[in-house]
Amino acid sequence: MRSRSKHRHAAFTLMEMMMVVVIIVLLLGFAVNKMKNSVSFAKETKARADIQSISSMLMVYESGGSLPSSEQGIKALVERPQSEPRPANWRKLMDEVPLDPWGKEYQYMRPGKHNPSSYDLFSAGADLTVGTADDIGNWK
Repeated sequence: MRSRSKHRHAAFTLMEMMMVVVIIVLLLGFAVNKMKNSVSFAKETKARADIQSISSMLMVYESGGSLPSSEQGIKALVERPQSEPRPANWRKLMDEVPLDPWGKEYQYMRPGKHNPSSYDLFSAGADLTVGTADDIGNWK
């Protein structure tokens, strides 16, 4: 009789195993939720860094005469503009036009709505809609 009771107590019941599975699922759900916030923060940080980098390239571009027009956009940093204003000493400043972390092109407007004496450079943010609160630009 003693050997039977030892085996019965040594094994886990189905209920105990289910409790362990539920705890693991809850912990994973919490971890995924925390990581989701980190990914969002990382994308916003990357967008701000890209905007700073592109702004630096636009300063170099401006030293050749003037900033690109809204129509030319930041593509003028990659390809020689065919429309006015054409820079006197154009050179390729970037290999390609970067995309924001959400896979869309950065927006460029000259003169800017937020910077009327200069330009606005921004990403539409996670909602992919221009003009909403989550826009990330050179004015913030």
